[in-house]
Amino acid sequence: MSHYVAKVLQPGETVAFEGTIHWLVYLPAILFAVIALAGVVMIVGSAEDSRLFGEAIFAFGAIFGVIAFLRAWFARFTTEIAVTDKRVIFKRGFIRRQTVEMNMSKVESVDVDQSILGRIFDYGDILVRGTGAGLEPLKMIAHPLAFRNAVIAH
Repeated sequence: MSHYVAKVLQPGETVAFEGTIHWLVYLPAILFAVIALAGVVMIVGSAEDSRLFGEAIFAFGAIFGVIAFLRAWFARFTTEIAVTDKRVIFKRGFIRRQTVEMNMSKVESVDVDQSILGRIFDYGDILVRGTGAGLEPLKMIAHPLAFRNAVIAH
């Protein structure tokens, strides 16, 4: 169980579903790694005097790949989503934390928006609508239909 969710559970409250951001959030980092790999291929396959372009491509891909990977990892690591028998809990951030909790009695509907890739890789955007207000859309959530089913089941 995630750290924040474990801290805010009330006595007798049980977790029905725990979610996270989908692993495809790492896609930009993967693309930059491919660019860096292309730079390595250019370095290995070129003459000594024309290696500079390959080294530049490698440096570009490696630097931006590491930055993209760390951003994606940190976003995924600091985002917690849970459905309990009493409420929906969403937490994002580390130092600047944003938390939203909605009692199950206030939930009116759960909208799931999935693209074609979202259907293939099982991720999507979720919008929880409640009486009076709703949660902001939760983007790129893994297993969105399981999340919706956990909320609707209560």
